[in-house]
This record gives sequence, structure tokens and C-alpha cells, in this order.
Amino acid sequence: MTATPDPSARTAAKAVAPRRAVRSLQKGQQTRAAILEAALGLASHMGLEGLSIGALADVTKMSKSGVFAHFGSREELQIAVVREYHAKFEEEVFFTAIREARGLPRLRALYERWVRRVSVEIDSGCIYISGAVEFDDRPGPVRDALVSMVKAWHAALHRAIVLAKEVGHLKPDADVEQILFELHGLILSLHHDARFMRSPGAIGRAEAGFERAIQSYATPAGLKADREHSPKSAAAALKKRL
Repeated sequence: MTATPDPSARTAAKAVAPRRAVRSLQKGQQTRAAILEAALGLASHMGLEGLSIGALADVTKMSKSGVFAHFGSREELQIAVVREYHAKFEEEVFFTAIREARGLPRLRALYERWVRRVSVEIDSGCIYISGAVEFDDRPGPVRDALVSMVKAWHAALHRAIVLAKEVGHLKPDADVEQILFELHGLILSLHHDARFMRSPGAIGRAEAGFERAIQSYATPAGLKADREHSPKSAAAALKKRL
């Protein structure tokens, strides 16, 4: 005599299967995140070109096939690292700075948090900068990802400068592109002198350059708002190290 299947058992089995699938997905996401974190650390010290499935397998104590299953190729791994770096950069620099009032207080916050990021990268490296050296004349998906991320950051700075003009904190004839160029140039110089040259005066020159730009482009109302609302300097961490 054939036993009649228990409907409750079938229902329980159907309920267990989705939970197992969810746990499997979560574990896969956690593993991928751990691999990506390790890859970001390697790329910070060795550059994107220093990344390989084999090197990452050694660091994470995984098999090459296990790492490969999460990224598929070295190029996909490099692009994932670029995106992860950008996400962390946005979290540390952009999303905290935009809480400040529009105008010079926000623009200063963006710059000072950018400086703070440099202080973190003295012992590692900036993937935007090292990536530009590695891929400046090498077209392809990795270069495209790097350019896209840098352009996104530039667009955020550009918007902050435009808003500073709109609220009357910068002079009407202030050249937005020129201000953006100067601020980016200060950070590039700071990163070079602090990381490569180990110059003890790097932070002071970077701060002086920013103050000079503000004095040159700001209106009296902008300077007043800057004094009243600007956050405490975020460059203190870097000063202690130079």
C-alpha cells in the first residue's frame, strides 16, 4: 500500500528551500565583499595592475577558482575595485560634507574631508591617482571606470561651487571650472608631497592655497558665512603625521 504524501511535510519543504537560497545568497555576498575588501587593500599598495586572481587567492586563503567565480576575470575584478573605492570615497567625503549649509561652508567641508582622505592614503595610495598613471594611455573598460568615477566626483564639486555662486558666496564672475581646477590641483600636489616627498610643509601649503582661493573668489557675505558655519578643520589628522 502506497503511503499518502503528507501535505504539511510538502509545505514545510517548500518553506525551507527559499530560506536556504537566501542564506546561500547572503553567504555569497559576504564572501564577495571580503574578497573585494582584500582586493582594495592590494590595489591601494600595488596599483590596479598589481591585482591578479592568484595574488588575491593567496591573500584570502581561497582557491583561484573560488575567487574567479565571484569576478570572472581580472578586468572585472579591477573594475569592481574602482567602484568600491569610489563608494568609500563618497561615503567619507561627499555624503558627510553635503550636510553642511550650501555655499562656502559646504565647499570647505568637501575640501577638508578630501584632505582627511589624503591622510588615510599616505601609507597606502589613491586609486584615482595611481590608476590615472597606470591607465592614462590605455583605453578600455578599466580606464573608462576610472574616468567615470573621477568625473562623478568632479561633478559633485562643480555643483557645490555653482551653489556657492547661486547663494551669493562667490563673486558673479567667478570661473567655476577654474576653481575646480585649482582645488583639484591642490589635492594632487598635497598627495604627491605628503606621500612621495614626505614633505613636512605639505599640509600648510595645501591649506594656504585653499584660503587664497577663497579670498580671491568669495564675496563678503561668503566670507562671513564661512567664518560662522565652517566645520573644524579636518586636516588635523594629517598634520599630526607630517
